[in-house]
Order: sequence, then C-alpha cells, then structure tokens
Amino acid sequence: MGGGEPSRSDPNAAGAAASGPGGLLDVLGVAAVLLNAEGMIDLWSPQAEDLFGYSAEEALGEPAGRLLVSEENRQLVLDMFAEVMEGGGSWAGVFPIRRKDGSTRQVEFRNMRLQDDQREFWALGLATDQATLREVERDLALSARLVSQSPIGLGVLDTDLRYVSVNPAEERMNGVPAAEHIGRHVHEVLPFLDESFEAAMREVLATGVPVLDQYTAGRTAADLDHDHAWSISFYRLEAPNGKVLGVATASVDVTERHRTVEEQRHTALTLQRSLLPHPPPRRPGLEIATRYRPTQASVEIGGDWFDVIPLSGDKTALVVGDVMGSGVAAAATMGQLRTATRTLAGLDLPPAEVMHHLNNVTAGLGDAIATCVYAVYDPHRAHCHVSLAGHLPPALLHLDGVAELLDLPTGVPLGVGDVAFHTTILTLRPGDQLVLYTDGLVETRDTAIDTRLDVLLTLLDDPKRPLEDTCDWLLQALQHPENHDDVALLIAQTR
Repeated sequence: MGGGEPSRSDPNAAGAAASGPGGLLDVLGVAAVLLNAEGMIDLWSPQAEDLFGYSAEEALGEPAGRLLVSEENRQLVLDMFAEVMEGGGSWAGVFPIRRKDGSTRQVEFRNMRLQDDQREFWALGLATDQATLREVERDLALSARLVSQSPIGLGVLDTDLRYVSVNPAEERMNGVPAAEHIGRHVHEVLPFLDESFEAAMREVLATGVPVLDQYTAGRTAADLDHDHAWSISFYRLEAPNGKVLGVATASVDVTERHRTVEEQRHTALTLQRSLLPHPPPRRPGLEIATRYRPTQASVEIGGDWFDVIPLSGDKTALVVGDVMGSGVAAAATMGQLRTATRTLAGLDLPPAEVMHHLNNVTAGLGDAIATCVYAVYDPHRAHCHVSLAGHLPPALLHLDGVAELLDLPTGVPLGVGDVAFHTTILTLRPGDQLVLYTDGLVETRDTAIDTRLDVLLTLLDDPKRPLEDTCDWLLQALQHPENHDDVALLIAQTR
C-alpha cells in the first residue's frame, strides 16, 4: 500500500449493496489513519478529520505522535507504536488525543500492523470517540437486557423464514432450545401451528405492513397435549438502505384468557340453543326450515334468535330477532325477549302492537337494543301480517322464480324510544317462500349492504329446491368465515 487513494471494492460484485446513512459505523464515526514505518501519516479518512479536527492536507506527511499527542504522552505512544511495528501484536485501549483546537478528547483506539506485497510494514489505526462508543454500548446492553428479560416472546427470522435468533421467553413458549431454532424453518420448529401463521409473515415481508395482535391457537413442543393461544405481531426488518432483512415476531401467551373466553362462549351458545325451537313445530299451511349458525369468533356469540309460535285459528307467528352485543348478556337478553314475544303472541295482537309492547319490555332491560321482524300467517285467508323494528326486509321468492325484497316500513330498533310501528298485509300464493334472516347472513365489512342484498336475491333462484337445502345453500354462499356475527335464518313456504 502507498499513499494514494484507498482501494474500493467493485460495487457490481455479487452480494454488494450500497449502504445508506445511519448505520452503526456512521453513528460511531470510525476514523481510519494509516502510518508508514516511520510513524508518518500516509492515509487520512474524512472521519479522522471530524474526530481530530485536521484536514487531510494538514495531516498527510506529518508525524502522528507530534500532531495528535501532547508532549507528556508522546514517548508512551512512540513505545507502543514501536512494539506494534516489531510484531508485538495489536494494541487496543483508550488514549487522550489532542485536537487541532487544542482540546483533549478520550478516544478508543484499535492499532495493528499491516504488510503490503513489497513486504513493507504499515500501522493502521481505527479510532472513535469514547463517549459515543460508550453510549452505543449502553444502548446495546439495554436492548440486549430488555430482549433477554422480556416476558414477550421475541424472534427474528430471515427472508426464507428461518430463525436467526429468539429470546428466552420465545424459547420457553416453543419448547425448543434457542440453539435448535437457529437456521431452521418456522414450520420445522412449530409444525402444529396453522398455516395462517406463516402466511402472515410472508404478507409482512411482501408489503412491509405490520400485522398486529393476530390470534393464533395450536400446540408447541412445550405442551403437546393441550391447545394454547397466542397474540402475535409481525414486523418487517429493513437495513438503512432499505434492503429487507427478515421479519420479527412478538408473541404473548393468552392461553388463560383463551380458555376463559371459550368457557363463556360455550355457556352463551348452550343458553342460546336451549332457547331456540328444535325442530320448529309443524304448522297448518306452512312448511318451515330454520338455521342458527354461531360465529366462529371466540367471543362473539350474540343474541340472534328465531321462533315459530302456534296461534289460534291455525295461524302461525314467525319471528326473527337480533339483540345488539355479544356473549352471555346478549344471549340472556334474547331469552327474555323471546319469552315476552311468546307471551304477547298468545294475546293474538296485531304485529305492530306486539312490537309496541316489546319495545317497552326492551326499554326496561337497561341498555338493551334489538331488531326484530314479526309476521303472522293465516292459512285460511292466505294473508301474512308483518311488522319490522329496525330489521332488514324479508325476501319473498314466488313460485314462478321471481325473488324480491319486501318494501315495508323499517321502523326503529326495540329499546330506542317510544315510536309507532306499522303492520303491512301481504297476500301469499301457494308455493311462495318468505325468507327471514338476521344481518349476519348478508353484512360484511367491505361490501355495501345493498350489494349483498342483491346477492341474496340472486341466490334465491329455485323455488322447487327443498327448504332445508336452500338454508344450507344461503349459509354456504353468503356467510364469510371472518364475519363476527351470528346468523338466524327462517324460511316458510305456503302450501
């Protein structure tokens, strides 16, 4: 090596990548100084100019000891330099240097002997400000301590989803030693987790958008006999130059909460189903099919219900309702409203009057709110009297295959206020199908309700299809697995 420009590697070489600002070397401001065998400065980096205050023009060719070291420390430096150049190994330590402005700064040094192809020796000195280095060391130590002592499981995987590192909490959750994570694919370490776990990480790698608090259940080697649940977040890791390095995971064990929620869900579902008629009673002039489909979400069992109530004169009341909210409280409120509806139906009141009294009952239940459709079919007159309380309109499929949404006064939900309800009289022909449902059948988060109602009408395409098959057809076609809402469905066909 001579006193010319330092050599640079080929930027087009395989694996080379430009490094943007903000990396560790930029933070440390590592200075490089090359001395010849006589201790004269032969190379001077821009960082050396920042650290020592001398420009390259001022430093090159000058004796390093005289330029950078105060007189009382000069002999010590010369002795260390001689030891390094004689092959005594490298030297590392903290030493006070003198800057151009006369101030003194403690600098962390690494000094070593180099040899070029002419068998000449040189001394390379790497230096950085001690205060900056100690600050970085403290930050790294703090980060390492936080990672190692965190109760949250932390893992880092490369772009092939192979583990790079895990902390002790992640090690315990997975039941696999940290050393056995490294280099292994996520599904080699966690073979019993759902594929959505890996899919979420690949999505984060592709888009850079974090996934926060994804609920994942399954088993790990830590406890192969029991299901556990975790709330997991995924983040993409990038270098300062934007290169994608991998993905980080943060996992919190929520198994106890999961089990508590599952118990609450089971209780609510048991209560809900115990209050629904199974199967619905056979009624004069009607064929009836019903379905109740609970949401797949753990905590969202709600207050949807249906009922078929025998009335005097061979009439039948058909009811579908939906209590706002979820869990045991919603199911209990549903039970109270179902009981009140049956009691009021026995008085043979017009549907609007039943709604009026149900509204008062709901208002007396605190903050309860519910929607409801109440219809009374008279087979002798082929009339159906219908009233809505904030509920979606029933659909009517005629025997000729034409399907329509009934244009009825919507009303307001039960429990909202003292308002009037309306009764509409329909004339049904033999073979007509009246379809009553709760909003969980048609509502989604990303599609307008009018569009979904049009889809419902499109699916009502075969009046000769058995009613049980039609129920299954609608549920399969309309209910999205990610929808967090129950579904109650009732189809009544006139004979």
